[in-house]
Amino acid sequence: MTIRALPLLSLLAVALCAGAAEPTSNPFVIEYYYKARWGSFGEFKQLFEKNHWPILKREKEAGRILEVRADVPRHHGTEDGRWDYRVSIVWKDAATAHSKWPDQDRVTRELFPDQKAFEAEEQRRFELLLAHWDLPVVDAELGR
Repeated sequence: MTIRALPLLSLLAVALCAGAAEPTSNPFVIEYYYKARWGSFGEFKQLFEKNHWPILKREKEAGRILEVRADVPRHHGTEDGRWDYRVSIVWKDAATAHSKWPDQDRVTRELFPDQKAFEAEEQRRFELLLAHWDLPVVDAELGR
């Protein structure tokens, strides 16, 4: 399975689960995991912070995103379970998490006037990955 197919499968699973279990008016959390090719994490992180982080900040300013957090593992795990970067986003609701932001193209052009360079760097960012997956999570409500 290609890296590009994983997000589509994730969205399908999320849509099926979200529709049945998550009211659309509640905050909706998705963790985005990235597994970089050995020796490529630094370049991946630099490109993420340069090109994707400003867009996420704008989505937060627009109210689509309530919170964004990025984590890296302190120690390494097994290769099959390894991930290098996790971005957790608390979306306004499930519908927002799965819809295209109407202002995205305008904001992207505003933030990155050289669209050819932006697109090339975004392509490079994903070429540096071995895997990427999106995992919706819900509160397990311990003790309730």
